[in-house]
Amino acid sequence: MTGVEIDSRRAGPGDLFVALGGGVAYLNDARAHGAAATLVPGDGFAAMAALGRAVRDRSDARVVAITGSSGKTSTKDILAALCRPVVRTVAAEGGHNNEVGLPLTLTRIEPDTEVVITEMGMRGFGQIAELCAIARPEVAVITSIGPVHLELVGTVANVARVKAEAVAALPDGGTAVVPAGVAELEPLLERDDIEILRFGPGGDAELASFEPGESVAIAFADGRRIELPVPFTVRVQAANLVGALLTYVALGLPLERAAEGSAEIAFSRWRCEETPLPGGGLLINDAYNANPASMRAALEHLVERAGSRRTVAVLGEMAELGIEGPRFHEELGAVAQELGVDVIVGVGELGRRYGPDEWAPDAAHAIEVVRSVVEPGDTVLVKASRAVGLELVAESLAGVAAP
Repeated sequence: MTGVEIDSRRAGPGDLFVALGGGVAYLNDARAHGAAATLVPGDGFAAMAALGRAVRDRSDARVVAITGSSGKTSTKDILAALCRPVVRTVAAEGGHNNEVGLPLTLTRIEPDTEVVITEMGMRGFGQIAELCAIARPEVAVITSIGPVHLELVGTVANVARVKAEAVAALPDGGTAVVPAGVAELEPLLERDDIEILRFGPGGDAELASFEPGESVAIAFADGRRIELPVPFTVRVQAANLVGALLTYVALGLPLERAAEGSAEIAFSRWRCEETPLPGGGLLINDAYNANPASMRAALEHLVERAGSRRTVAVLGEMAELGIEGPRFHEELGAVAQELGVDVIVGVGELGRRYGPDEWAPDAAHAIEVVRSVVEPGDTVLVKASRAVGLELVAESLAGVAAP
């Protein structure tokens, strides 16, 4: 077999097509695209886990598991860019981070693969542990701890416990790369058989300076300092770069070659994608997902990028925040006001809690509302949890983008 696919349109000569859910209706389509074999499993998750585990067991590649409340995919994208010029690398595509996406990443391992960068999301206790049992990581990265999935786990302390399952899964001699100064996380790191590296203020590496679209300087606790060229303009991505670079170092890769990859960093879609708008305006499409921490960072980025331009924030609901959801939305509305955002458009029932200037019940209705509000020269942020689908709004605005 040359590969494993679950989308018949992506199947190619020699591939195994695994029919998950309604995929059984596309067996003939997969064969027409060249699939060498098809599999209709009784338990799709178990079948994918078995495939991923089988490929992983035959490989000597070093596996990195990236999890966290926010910044998982961006950190994965950055680390992959740093590694590719130096070692043969396989990295998760997009947001492949669950019981299906993780095995798909592992099945892309080739005999000469040296580093595999996986991403692990969670929907409750034990899920990250289960994913780690398949991937068997040697390096675990926790990007952040914050108020996400509270509907499922209840408290931020429990979020830390779930994310720390990746650390608990490490073998003797493994390495954990974690944010510095997170009180909920520290008690969960008490292992003397692994190395713990911390990034952020007071850690083993921290952000020294950031010139948007030009460079990031990182200072190490041992006195080393490195400046890397970067193509991005988002400050939070500079912070993600610190964690990714520390992981790169943990893999034993040469610091002097990190600049080769940093200049080529490219993020998965809908992560602060920028598109010019008429009259010198700018669209910031950050519609892939949202939580209180990432929403605050996106609003700060909106104001920073806008400069003297008028700002419009199109904010959809943040999901899975439990009974505290309304409060978090109200707090983010206050943040937007404090930052001086000129126009807030709320989308979804909880979107009313932002205290918006305009409101729409869903993404489809938001298109016309936003078009009526946005003026030439505006800087527009579009952000919400994945379920809201605000990329429809961004795509509508991009359709009238400047040439």
